[in-house]
Amino acid sequence: MRVALSVACFDDALFPGTGKAVTVLLERLGHEVAYPPGQTCCGQIHWTTGYHREAADLARAYTAAFEGCEVVVAPSASCAATVRDGYPRIARTARDPGLARAAEGLAVYELTEFLVDVLGVTDVGAYFPHRVTYHPSCQSARTLGVADRPLRLLRAVRGLDLVELPAAGECCGFGGAFAMKNSDVSVAMVADKVRHVRDTGADVVCAVDNSCLAHIGGALSRLRGGVRTMHLAEILAETGPA
Repeated sequence: MRVALSVACFDDALFPGTGKAVTVLLERLGHEVAYPPGQTCCGQIHWTTGYHREAADLARAYTAAFEGCEVVVAPSASCAATVRDGYPRIARTARDPGLARAAEGLAVYELTEFLVDVLGVTDVGAYFPHRVTYHPSCQSARTLGVADRPLRLLRAVRGLDLVELPAAGECCGFGGAFAMKNSDVSVAMVADKVRHVRDTGADVVCAVDNSCLAHIGGALSRLRGGVRTMHLAEILAETGPA
């Protein structure tokens, strides 16, 4: 299958290893990965902060970049959710039926959805001999409903010791502009999240959104606790002895 890779602008700027890991993983599974060069920001932050005209412009650019692609895979639940859940609303607000049709024509999947639901695989041949806990981001759990797909993939990784994160469903406090507009609340929320992460004794906390990991990782780094943050794709791209 030819897969079009949609890399969040946040990842492209700060976590380029995530897009590389997705490419390594999908190519290892026998698929061709393409990177449409015209892609840009999906417009999520513009839409959620009230810049609706700018969000519509970015949505038009995004749908044009991926027009005609068989399938689009995003290692960002928040971006996938914006396209699938947000674009129809953006199109209605902009009174742009053409954008609505373009968005409807895109088959956009978050990475774990694509692996489990489309490819039908949970064992991707990964090897990662570390103690890991998983943080379900709000967009992945509440908007996309990825449920246990990430956990199913993690359980199939050889050598990995998966430990449950207490109060996993609680938000980490990032929420895009929320962390800036409500910084005191955001800091309190991430403090709770980090306490739960440390309680697991994990070496690594992973998620399917680097925005959450940046927030959690920043708090962890100040505690010098030794817990690393990794995108789930980076773990799945790891291999070891047969």
